[in-house]
Amino acid sequence: MADAILTLNAGSSSIKFALFARGMEIPQLPELVGQIDGIGAAGQPAHLKVKDAAGRVLDDSDLDLDAPGRTPHQAALRLLVDLLHGHEAGWTITGVGHRVVHGAQKFSQPVVLDAAMVDALRGFIPLAPLHQPHNLAGIDALGAALPGVPQVACFDTAFHRSQPELAQLFALPRAITAEGVRRYGFHGLSYEYIAAALPSVIDGDRARGRVIVAHLGNGASMCAMKNLKSQASTMGFTAVDGLMMGTRTGNLDPGVLLYLMEYRGMDAAALTKLLYKESGLLGVSGISQDMRILLESAAPEAREAVELFCYRIVREIGSLAAALGGLDALVFTGGIGERGAPVRETVCAGLDWLGVRLDAGANTGNATRISSPESRIAVCVIPTNEEWIIARHTARLVA
Repeated sequence: MADAILTLNAGSSSIKFALFARGMEIPQLPELVGQIDGIGAAGQPAHLKVKDAAGRVLDDSDLDLDAPGRTPHQAALRLLVDLLHGHEAGWTITGVGHRVVHGAQKFSQPVVLDAAMVDALRGFIPLAPLHQPHNLAGIDALGAALPGVPQVACFDTAFHRSQPELAQLFALPRAITAEGVRRYGFHGLSYEYIAAALPSVIDGDRARGRVIVAHLGNGASMCAMKNLKSQASTMGFTAVDGLMMGTRTGNLDPGVLLYLMEYRGMDAAALTKLLYKESGLLGVSGISQDMRILLESAAPEAREAVELFCYRIVREIGSLAAALGGLDALVFTGGIGERGAPVRETVCAGLDWLGVRLDAGANTGNATRISSPESRIAVCVIPTNEEWIIARHTARLVA
């Protein structure tokens, strides 16, 4: 039996997981990676897909999660543990690492969970009501499926706790900010990976200089780093702030919300649906939230959605560069950032004033370094690896 670390990212209807061999160093590539989709979908089975390190599909099947005495998440994770135990390599899971969206101001580092810590995380549900409950469901389910196996929480907010106090404050009465209403920032596990990888991609002085990382996917944000630490982020109190996203608005005048409440009669539930599920690329285009579909479409609404997405990125880069006092490197990551060459081209064209110059062939080929030799700013594409960050923290803490 080989020891392994299981990483888990539990959402409202899906669970992403990866299994890493445990040794002196956690390898960058997992032994197994997979996803369970459709959890809790009425009248439809959930679906499991698992691949090995070589990309071979090991399982691609529907799941019946109707198990007496278990929630759908618990049933899904019980089936997952059984699958891992029955795998031909015979893995023994010695630690489980969870992506937890919110650690508030309390947690600036990953922690081994106990009952008191889990209770503290439940207290942060008001700060992330759409994410935190599902992260906790994964923790509860794995605790039942693997009793005695240590579980580690790795927080999406932790990387940003290095920001200056001013960068975290809202201009609200102190009585409100004292309740925890402040800028937290998210996608921290992705940024932590980029901070670890960047010195091997560009020279050390530039890597530790003024860097902006653009994590662009269905959820999108950017982070300004100096000395490989977060200095500012586009996301604030929630993960709906900042950049336009697949279905989220990004930055929005709060007066719009007051207008919609007063004159359209929208309540909190309706506004939440609008801000998180009906806006962004989907809302502007009226076609899709998928950037690939929009880039292939000839519809003017699709073109406008893509142009607005890129425009907002360029504006926020200007803001973050101001916070850093300049810019030495720009990094693209996330699904769109890693594979969306037309998006990178449009964004970089808008940064000509900063001295950004692209190598067109390198950009089209999704090369690691896509800036031309005459570019004053180093521009890179680095695939993120949040699962590896979680596995590494987990192995260290349960050693």
